[in-house]
Amino acid sequence: MNNLQPFIKSYLNYCKRQKQLDSKTLKAYQIDLTQFSNAIATKNIYDITSATIEDFISQLHNKYKPKTVKRKIASVRALFRYLEYKEIIEHNPFHRIQIRFREPFTLPKTIPLHTVEVFLATIYKQHSLAKTEYQRKCTLRDIAVIELLFATGIRISELCTLKPHDISLYEKTILIYGKGSKERRLQIGNDDIIKILKEYKDVYHNEISNCQHFFAASSGNALSDQSVRRMINKYVNLACIDMHITPHMFRHTFATSLLEADVDIRYIQEMLGHSSINITEIYTHVAMSKQREILTTKHPRNQFHI
Repeated sequence: MNNLQPFIKSYLNYCKRQKQLDSKTLKAYQIDLTQFSNAIATKNIYDITSATIEDFISQLHNKYKPKTVKRKIASVRALFRYLEYKEIIEHNPFHRIQIRFREPFTLPKTIPLHTVEVFLATIYKQHSLAKTEYQRKCTLRDIAVIELLFATGIRISELCTLKPHDISLYEKTILIYGKGSKERRLQIGNDDIIKILKEYKDVYHNEISNCQHFFAASSGNALSDQSVRRMINKYVNLACIDMHITPHMFRHTFATSLLEADVDIRYIQEMLGHSSINITEIYTHVAMSKQREILTTKHPRNQFHI
């Protein structure tokens, strides 16, 4: 049995059972590896050479941005590392390939704080003007979602998978299960947000009990990330905000705002759930307003009298 697909299936099963990878990571691996299988001429695992891999990489560069190419190569490399580990292949074609390419540096996109304020004010206004109980209920949930996104810097996937017991309104803490099943506990520091979350929990008690997720959709199912994206687009339009806002931009804004408030980057790393401080350091490039303030007020040249 030399067909590539059974080996991909075996590897994905290994990732699920042995490595305990989450469903989203498994889905990404499956997409990348299926694409690799479809793109190469041979379907025999033993006929795949370094030249086959290099040709596939060239195809990727013609279609995708460097970051996506890097991820897809990593998926295929991991497959061959598994095949080598299981002694299914004697020679790993990746051993003869030098893969080095420079990713363009892109700054994380943040939301100006006055825009966040306008955005939140718009949702609160819609809540107060709600004409029906259904509208009032939906806007209450929308407020709770956006307030928590901005208050904690939580990823959208983490927010949508929160369970009822993950949020302790008494202790004012939230337990987050991040990438690689890493846990982190964050304090919710604003009492107004705690009040909103309590109100939301009371109103959505039945939906939360039924779907066993803290955030529920109108259908009674767990709230999806696509629902949150549609919700954000709705209020962006209502607030006449002239920018595209994504859930992840609240995370970027959370991190940048703390950095500009002189919070130690190591604390920000822990709050974001980053495995390496190198990932968090990207926000140091964004905090230009703080840099401008420092150089305008603190630089010794400002004290010269010439």
